[in-house]
Amino acid sequence: MAIIKPFRAYRPVDSLVKYVAAPPYDVVNSEEARELVKDNKYSFLRVDRGEVNLPRYIYKYDNRVYECARDLLDNMINEGIYIQDEKPMFYIYRQIMNGKSQTGLVTCASIEEYIENKIKKHENIRDDKGVDRVKHIKYCNAHTGPIFLVYREDKTITGIIEKYINLEPTYNFMADDNITHIVWKIDGDEDIKYIMESFHNIENLYIADGHHRIEAAARVAMENGRGYKKRDEINYFLAIAYPDTEVNVLDYNRTVKDLNGYTKEEFLKEISKKFRVEKSYGNKPISPERKHIFGMYIDKEWYELEANSEIIIKDINSESLDVSILQNNILGPILGIDDPKKSNRIEFIGGIRGLKELERRADTDMRVSFSLYPIEMSDIMSIADKGGIMPPKSTWFEPKPRSGIFIHKFN
Repeated sequence: MAIIKPFRAYRPVDSLVKYVAAPPYDVVNSEEARELVKDNKYSFLRVDRGEVNLPRYIYKYDNRVYECARDLLDNMINEGIYIQDEKPMFYIYRQIMNGKSQTGLVTCASIEEYIENKIKKHENIRDDKGVDRVKHIKYCNAHTGPIFLVYREDKTITGIIEKYINLEPTYNFMADDNITHIVWKIDGDEDIKYIMESFHNIENLYIADGHHRIEAAARVAMENGRGYKKRDEINYFLAIAYPDTEVNVLDYNRTVKDLNGYTKEEFLKEISKKFRVEKSYGNKPISPERKHIFGMYIDKEWYELEANSEIIIKDINSESLDVSILQNNILGPILGIDDPKKSNRIEFIGGIRGLKELERRADTDMRVSFSLYPIEMSDIMSIADKGGIMPPKSTWFEPKPRSGIFIHKFN
């Protein structure tokens, strides 16, 4: 049973939403964030990454960073940049990228459900990033970045959403990344009740993106003197829940700095023990079209790699994923990258950046790049159902919900 509830969102006035809405805090570093906000005083990155407002010598996790974030958010509310809806409601959030839409329900979901593992995770978190978001929530007294959740589609919920998207939207704007963002309110009392009851029939929700944010929200709730089992605002987190049919999972690729002492010829010979290795016809870039096929770019040449049957695991688990096949048979034993989370010889390239980025890196500061087939949402849910944890940097969801469009504040 999934427990969700409507809420009174703080949201930007229509005339400023295009300038307030910002990329998620964790897809840009401090320098990129500083560049994005320098000509935009409204950007929500100023709240999500408070260090951009302060001198560079101040540590990004210094308390002054969070004090600044809190003051900025409060000022945006006091100055009327943000307004709060008069009654609790749900919202529909649609993004359109390259002609494909992704539509979800903006809601507040139960932290208790996450703690009890009814909201399923598929990756571990880094403690420093978790502490950062804990402090951000405490200082701002709010959840500012929505958690990207997925559920197995329910036609009754889809029917209500389709009813409202035929109405006049609350927001409709194109961001600087050429992605269109459209928002509608679901404010009918009967429809709100029906959505809540329909989610009671959904067994689990799944975290697609936002593991650090939801863990931070849970820590804050559990530290709170009132206790997380009570039904106050601090025990619900801001989320956008998408049916699995709407979600677009992209590839998450790898590029490696060196060949671990091998010559190119020796490297290819080692790979060929467990993969079919074939040069790309006409040197066409390889974007794998099915599982267990990999692209490899080295010395300005593309190769197609196909995993031999003996290294393919048929049961769906974290070891059966292509990211694990690559790690366990090339990156680890041949290239010597035993722990990709700690190695400074490997970097991860989101599929949104394309194969050209893999070529550019291998032609400049890196040595070899690998392209992978995207992990399917059904596999992610299956692994999460089994309590499995996927390898780091396994999934890249796109488009990502923008921050700053909805704020969940609590008293």
